[in-house]
Formats: sequence, structure tokens, C-alpha cells
Amino acid sequence: MIGVSVLGATGSVGCNTLDVLGRHPQRFRVISLAAHRNHRLLAEQCLRWRPLRAALTDVAAAAVLRQTLAAAGCDTEVLEGDAALEALATDGEAAVVMAAISGAAGLRSTLAAARAGKRLLLANKESVVMAGPLLLGALQQGGGTLVPIDSEHNAIFQCLPADWRAGARPAGVRRLLLTASGGPFLDWPAAALSAVTPEQACAHPRWNMGPKISVDSASLMNKGLELIEAAVLFGMPVDAIQIVVHPQSIIHSMVEYADGSTLAQLGSPDMRTPIAQALAWPERIDAGVEFLDLIKAARLDFRAPDPVRFPALRLARSAASSGGLAPCWLNAADEVAVRAFLDKQLNFVDIPAVIEAVMDKFAGGTVVDLQSVMAADAEARGHADAALQRFASRRLRTPA
Repeated sequence: MIGVSVLGATGSVGCNTLDVLGRHPQRFRVISLAAHRNHRLLAEQCLRWRPLRAALTDVAAAAVLRQTLAAAGCDTEVLEGDAALEALATDGEAAVVMAAISGAAGLRSTLAAARAGKRLLLANKESVVMAGPLLLGALQQGGGTLVPIDSEHNAIFQCLPADWRAGARPAGVRRLLLTASGGPFLDWPAAALSAVTPEQACAHPRWNMGPKISVDSASLMNKGLELIEAAVLFGMPVDAIQIVVHPQSIIHSMVEYADGSTLAQLGSPDMRTPIAQALAWPERIDAGVEFLDLIKAARLDFRAPDPVRFPALRLARSAASSGGLAPCWLNAADEVAVRAFLDKQLNFVDIPAVIEAVMDKFAGGTVVDLQSVMAADAEARGHADAALQRFASRRLRTPA
């Protein structure tokens, strides 16, 4: 039995992870589950899986969870606060840690799991974007293994030589091609984007994701963050990574080798595939997904992304080229801007404008330690909050 801790259990990746684990009860055991404040869903998961420990970073929600489980006769230990995430990430009874807490909130626990030598299933791309050098150092220090969960990076992982290790440029690789669905607004005229609502931005045509990632996908910032992640994880220069819009979302990414070969990973757009691959690697297990029917798919289309309608890619590529703390600033500004858009305090088209205003303030800096990263994150958020005020008069007016 392989012990698994799922950090971010109530999110889309966490729920899909539990779905895969449930198909293999003789192979995996859920050791711990963690989330932010969704005590209702976490209680249901605890009663289903009976983990040894569960955690909520929201202290009040943790108290409710503790009462709910006690009333149901469930002896799962309930922890609370941010420190609880690190405790679960380093739990000695879990060999595998799913790092699926989105945003900067997942950074500390991801680093802790890496230092503890776990098999780290990385769905928290922000950990790489914010603090890539620290994560690679923690993996080396702990002797753990990283398997990426993002469908694009997992696809690349599957197309690389078996001896690849995180941070190293794979032998013989000339270029990486990250595919992008293009999101829900791929063919919208530019003039229509100013009226986009959060509900429209979250209605992804191919993938079922949380609101933050859905908005990032709609703006293509998600692809920009993935470009930064790919450069760090696979040791590739930024100019050797190409973004290709592929609306069908069947090819999840490609690896171009020096001999002219291009290897691609194909599959239905379902996160359970990369999750199952990472859980069982180097073996393969059932993921419960619909198998790909190429005859039914009929065609595969590709196009270059439109840099005018989707300026987030330009901002991300610039931050990746600058390196140091620039990606950390980019991520922080994006989190603030997307939150404002979801709260209907900012127009969709102003998300990249806020980010660019923040990046114009960036004066340099390198990733030294976790403190330097968190200080940079806080500074960038301060600039983002100030930039939001300048866009207040352009807020989206939704019909009554």
C-alpha cells in the first residue's frame, strides 16, 4: 500500500486525484487530506476515506470540521492553520504528496514535501514560477522525485528519456511545444472582450477547472505561467519553448528532438490521465477516462496565439527572460487582478493591464531564500492593489 497525502483535496485536481485513488483501493491509502475552508466537502471526503489526518488552513472552518467528524464517529485528527499543511506534506506515512493548492498559498508545503524526499506530484505551478531555484534545491536536498501534473508538463515528461530529473535539460531535446486550447474567447473579436463576465471566462470549452485557472486559461496567462514552469523544470531556454494553440486539446504537448523527431502525448482532455500516470509511474493504471477516438476527433488544428488580443503571453515571456524575482512579481500581480475580476471589480481586458503596470515597477532581484520570495510577493501585491484603484472607473457594469 502506497500512502498518499492530497493537499488541495477539495479543488478540481484534488477531487480527480481521489477519484483515481478510489479505483485502486488495494494499491493506495489516503493518509491525509487538506484544504483551505471547504469544511463540508472535506468532511464528506474524510468520512469516505478515513484518513489519519485532515487540515484546514481556516481556523474557524477547522473547528466545524472537527465537530462534524466527532459527531459522525470519525477519528481523523483535524489540524488547522498554515503550519498544518507543512506537517501533512512531511508526514512519514505518506510516500506521495499531491501538491494541488493553487497560488502562493501552496508554496511552503510544496517545498516541505520536496525537502522530505517525497514523490511530489506537482499541480501547483506557482511554486515553480515563484521559487523555481528553491524547489529544485529542495528536491536535490531531499532526494525526492518530481512528476508534473499540469497536462502539458506531464505530456512533456512522458515524452522524455526515462532518466530525466527535474531541472536538467534532457539530452537531445531541441525544443518544447506547449499546446493551448485558446480558452473560451479564442475567436471572439477584440472589441467584445471588454464585456466578458466571470461566468463566461470560467466556462472553459474543454477542461473542468477551478475559477482562477479558468480565467488564466481565458487570458492565456495560464500558458504564460506554464512557459515559465517548463523553462525551470526542463532546463530549457525561454526561446526554445513555443506556444501552439490547439483548440481540440487532444495533443497535450510535444517534444522536438535534434534528429528531427517530434514526440507527442495524446489523450482526452481529462486531468485524471496525468494524475494516474504520476501516481503509478513508471507503471500504468486505469484512470477512468474516456479513451481517445481519433476517427471521431477527425482533425487536429494548430495556430499561433494572437499577441494583440492576448498580451499576457508577452508579459510572461518577458518575466521568464528577466528571471530572478520577476516571475514571482508576475504571479502575484496576476492573482490580485484575477481575484478582482472574479469579484467584478475589474474588466477582463484590464487583467493584463494591471499586471503590466506592476511589472513596470519591478527593479530586479534574485531568489535567495523563501523570505526573499515572500517579500517580493507582498511587494508586488501592494503595487497590484494600487494599480486596481486606477482602473476602478472602468469596472465591468453587469446588467441588473
